[in-house]
Amino acid sequence: MKIIIAETKQKLGEQAAAKGATLINNAIREKGSANIILATGASQFEMLAELVKTDVDWNKVTIFHLDEYIGLPVTHPASFRKYLKERFADIVHPETFHYINGENDPEKECNRLADLIGQVKIDVAFIGIGENGHIAFNDPPADFETEKPYLVVTLDEACRRQQMGEGWFASLEEVPRQAISMSVRQILKSKHIICSVPDKRKSEAIKNTVEGDVTPDIPASVLKQHPATRLYLDNESAALLKDFKYTS
Repeated sequence: MKIIIAETKQKLGEQAAAKGATLINNAIREKGSANIILATGASQFEMLAELVKTDVDWNKVTIFHLDEYIGLPVTHPASFRKYLKERFADIVHPETFHYINGENDPEKECNRLADLIGQVKIDVAFIGIGENGHIAFNDPPADFETEKPYLVVTLDEACRRQQMGEGWFASLEEVPRQAISMSVRQILKSKHIICSVPDKRKSEAIKNTVEGDVTPDIPASVLKQHPATRLYLDNESAALLKDFKYTS
């Protein structure tokens, strides 16, 4: 895992997007197209805002959706489909965007997506880390063993409180209790992982991820086993690291 610490979340977003765009363009040059994964949430605001400005031929890019709530309509402000459509797809118009439809039968939707992602190799995964250390919606203790590309998961209270705290829902009761999530093993199959994690509220999760053991109790810790993960932090999310220093 390579750690890049920027002074501000804006610079974090710029640097993560620039590196991601380079990796996407490399894939397009090598094989004529690219396959990527996109995450959502407040931690991805700056990165996505910069990624849409980069010089990428999005007509040659296929995108897979990382996770989505079960039963939440696409019109809801917290819908991840709505988030990605408005902040990304409607701006760059990629070749294909494989959204997770949380309004479909969950198991059938998992199987549909598994068939699609099973046909390709992912070049770049853009992800974040939750306050409880989750990646995608794989809350602790995460399943590190399943080979299923997509899973139906139950969200723990810490995860649901984060979603409420970020302003997506007015109360904890409004936050769905289940979601469809890309699995840990499927994320790790990506050739490159760009992990963007700003904000002070993520600092403990970052400390545990970077300095602790690899364990399902800190799902993001598994990223240390991936040969090409780049972890982008800002001064606040990196504040608890022992060797905290700016690298950019």
